Amino acid sequence: MREAAFREQNKKRWQHFEQLLSQPRNVDADQLADLFVQLTDDLAYSATQYPESPTTLYLNQLTGKVHQLIYRNKKEKKSRLITFWTQELPLIFYSMRLYFLYSLILFLITAAIGAFSAAYDDTFVRLILGDSYVNQTLYNIKNGDPMAVYKQQDAFEMFFLIALNNIKVSFQVFAMGVMLPLIGACVMLFYNGVMLGSFQYFFHTKGLLLFSAMTIWLHGTIEIAAIVLAGGAGWRVGNSILFPETYSRADSFRLGAKEGVKVLFGLIPFFLVAAFIEGFVTRHTEMPTVVKLLIIGGSLAFLVWYVILYPRKVAQNA
Repeated sequence: MREAAFREQNKKRWQHFEQLLSQPRNVDADQLADLFVQLTDDLAYSATQYPESPTTLYLNQLTGKVHQLIYRNKKEKKSRLITFWTQELPLIFYSMRLYFLYSLILFLITAAIGAFSAAYDDTFVRLILGDSYVNQTLYNIKNGDPMAVYKQQDAFEMFFLIALNNIKVSFQVFAMGVMLPLIGACVMLFYNGVMLGSFQYFFHTKGLLLFSAMTIWLHGTIEIAAIVLAGGAGWRVGNSILFPETYSRADSFRLGAKEGVKVLFGLIPFFLVAAFIEGFVTRHTEMPTVVKLLIIGGSLAFLVWYVILYPRKVAQNA
């Protein structure tokens, strides 16, 4: 069947669907289900016969509206909060796995850039970390307590401020990905990666690389991982804007933003745990090395399981 004939044959029915969708409160669940079945049949035929045509794009948009309406009207179970953490978020993690990988690779590259820059330019660390922080750290090293910066505030106050700051940073990474698709998230990841690399190299020059790493990564394992994940979510949204594929740009953006925001809110507990460790645990720099290794190793094992292994299992069983 020619595309013009296909459109003419179904035109009145599609117009009727549009009228129903313009007054969604008057459409019951059975009508929505019937609409969805008919439209998906039409879309499947159109996508097969006329894959690049405006008709296929139109049907894709119309079907998407019905799907969104069904999802919006669906009654949520009381276990919704549980399924978010056990099913929904892991599935989103799995679907975004490549974005997370790209984000991690960029972060590691920029951390290396930060370290090399600090190695070849003595002023670079001060440029990135600030004179006051560097001077304070040098003073702490001279007094035999290099990590004293983690002991200067009350533990609870430190926990609150760090949690707030980390959540703000994650939202900034995500927002930059929306405002400057792909580039914005890269800029934020670049800055944080360079800062970490120069920071660690600074302690290396003082012969304290291992000691600083064993202290910083107590909370940094989860904190840095969460920032990388937020960067991946920002890339996902940016990609949905630049490359909408079969969706309209607006629908693609809504879908990408919806998934990205879910990741952001899903990362809040990560930042709270990291802030708790930094506020209440990291300050105990004298704790045995084996305890530090257990905390760092446990954090890393959890991240590998919840971000990589478990999502794969959920996707395979879905």
